Amino acid sequence: MRDLLAFRNTIVELDILEISLLGSFVFCFLVQLYFSLFVHAKLASYKIAEIPEHAVNPISVIICARNEIQNLEKYLTSILNQDYPQFEVVVVNDRSWDGTGDFLERLAKQHSHLKVVTVAEGEKFIAGKKFAVTMGIKAASYEWLVFTDADCEPASAHWLMGMQQPADHNIDILLGYSPYFKKRSLLNCLIRFETFFTAVNYLAFALKGMPYMGVGRNMAYKKSLFFKNKGFAAHMHIPSGDDDLFVNAHAHAHNTAIQIHKETQVWSEPKTSFFDYLRQKKRHVGAGKFYKPKHKFVLSLQIAVQFLFYILGIVLLCLPATLYLGIGIFALSILIRSFVYPRLLKRLNYGELSWWFPLLDLILFVFLVLNAFLSIFVKKVKWK
Repeated sequence: MRDLLAFRNTIVELDILEISLLGSFVFCFLVQLYFSLFVHAKLASYKIAEIPEHAVNPISVIICARNEIQNLEKYLTSILNQDYPQFEVVVVNDRSWDGTGDFLERLAKQHSHLKVVTVAEGEKFIAGKKFAVTMGIKAASYEWLVFTDADCEPASAHWLMGMQQPADHNIDILLGYSPYFKKRSLLNCLIRFETFFTAVNYLAFALKGMPYMGVGRNMAYKKSLFFKNKGFAAHMHIPSGDDDLFVNAHAHAHNTAIQIHKETQVWSEPKTSFFDYLRQKKRHVGAGKFYKPKHKFVLSLQIAVQFLFYILGIVLLCLPATLYLGIGIFALSILIRSFVYPRLLKRLNYGELSWWFPLLDLILFVFLVLNAFLSIFVKKVKWK
């Protein structure tokens, strides 16, 4: 009873400004918890099915490479040696000058299911990854297309078995997951944590029936879907978006599924330079501007709520009358979310980051604000 009276007295002592700030803080807290408990937690409780034992249909794997000889030498063999009865690997050599063409030519003589498509410098076309992807799709022999990048390595030889066309023939798009390799640096922790939250978001929303993006390092869709919707024609003028914009335009609750089994994940090389990482995120931000309005609203709401939650929290901690209330709500937020995200971190192969969740959450917030600020001034982006 005394505690209730003390709480009531504290509220009474607050002025209108403090009450408004506190009310806004509580609102942000509740919205934040909605996304954590009713969207992201759905992925935490999602039952991962076993990988099918038999293949249903043949597969074409599409890889675009521009000056990627080192990565191709390191990772392409693991893709060519997948345990799948009928598949081809289509590698598009996009105007490379580092010996990629010679390497692929030699490798094609050893692997009959490797098909090399060469895009020569000087051809009259709109340069960029979307053109290269389109050329790869046109050269593909099969209906089901699986996409990855030259710097990616499948987690197992059963990757394609798990990424094959689902038994439900209404599924046109399959969203996979691609974690980054672990390196010893704070930047690497930030990259992996940001990638984790991006993956949790798009995978969880797909489970909720609102798929809005995919990652080209590990995803699949039907060739007929691509040509039926005129490929990338609607956003060919945008340098990025060969993966997320295509999914955003054509995925819906009834034609999209996810695959996160550990053996079907694809590991990728992270950026090692902070500025390279900023440029990469700039491309992603640029593509996001062309999402469907409802998707932009939801994603903007998430970012705005997270931003206001931290800003309002700092303000309330600076006011004597709201100090303890601010600390209590902030601590409750961390406590509740600590029951959701560490479990997801383990499920998505980033378990060692679980202990650093509160700190990384704050660092990620600062980075996203910085990236949004820099995006205002950096306009031009390109693919390599």
